Amino acid sequence: MKKVLDSILSLNLPNKLTLLRIALVPVYLLLLAGGLDWLALVVFVVASLTDMADGKIARKYNLITNFGKFMDPIADKMLTHTAFIMLCAMGRLNAWACIIFIGREFVVSGLRLCAVEQGHVIAAGMSGKIKTVLQMALAIWLTVLPGVPVITNLLVLAAAALTLYSMVEYVWQNRAVLGGAK
Repeated sequence: MKKVLDSILSLNLPNKLTLLRIALVPVYLLLLAGGLDWLALVVFVVASLTDMADGKIARKYNLITNFGKFMDPIADKMLTHTAFIMLCAMGRLNAWACIIFIGREFVVSGLRLCAVEQGHVIAAGMSGKIKTVLQMALAIWLTVLPGVPVITNLLVLAAAALTLYSMVEYVWQNRAVLGGAK
């Protein structure tokens, strides 16, 4: 246990923020499942802000690490997909939207794996970053205000459309990877 604690303490601040985001996922889940929507909202917002903060700090102070490159996107997906699955189970999010959100990540992650195998790195694009922000905004909205159908439907449609767009953009821009070209 001491070795694990020492390892965590030795991480830089952006990586600690990433781990904090991961640690907040089950807290959000339990609060939302327990009907404590407003507390769940606070936890989700704090976790979402760590996503923005860790990237800014890492770039500003040149603290970019392989751990961060690997764990940051996983932490993002753990947070948003936990929220979407839970919100879908609660009847606040349509299953088709949840499938689009999660399916996109399978496609992009698979594409990235193919790229790595060929010695390429696929960096996060702007549409993917905007998609993440829009998905987080949707999760925040659905956590506390799902009963406003017009706004809810617009947010769901916008998030789904941008999610699909960013997937198509990633695949199109990196189509050579799918052909096996190096």
